Amino acid sequence: MFDLSFPALSTPFPADVMPVVAHSTFDPALPFSLTLPDCNPAAAMSGEARPRIIGHFTALAEAMRGAIKMAEELAPDAAPRMLAIFDRDERLVLAGAAANGAVAWCAPVMTATEARVVVMEASQLRAQASRAADWLESDLATRLRQRADLVEARLVDPLWRAFAARTLQIAA
Repeated sequence: MFDLSFPALSTPFPADVMPVVAHSTFDPALPFSLTLPDCNPAAAMSGEARPRIIGHFTALAEAMRGAIKMAEELAPDAAPRMLAIFDRDERLVLAGAAANGAVAWCAPVMTATEARVVVMEASQLRAQASRAADWLESDLATRLRQRADLVEARLVDPLWRAFAARTLQIAA
């Protein structure tokens, strides 16, 4: 799907390039949240990793524009960043990778069969990453894990699949 490499980052999003789109309180009129993953290894290992919300929006198209604005504010040589849009019930609506002033959105799966294939592919990539880590190939392991993240980004909630796919077609 993507042929991007995502180098390991020490911080999920540098403070000096944080877009000014965040809202400090929850508002039911803003049902979509644009998020970045929590890259804290301790939180991931404990199962307590929560996405970092960088903005709330009234519509999916508005959240997508917020993601593009964030991508435009990244330094030209900045590493790609995974991001996701969730609804108020924390269901995945859309995900993609931000880099070079643009966002490469992941096409959502459309069927349960396709979702199973995606899950199997991501599992295989994570198994390969585990083997690479055992062989002390940390760069390869990191790239494989990031590839698995990109593959899993297609696992949009069934409620949002058709809507997200239509939105991507319109945006193209």
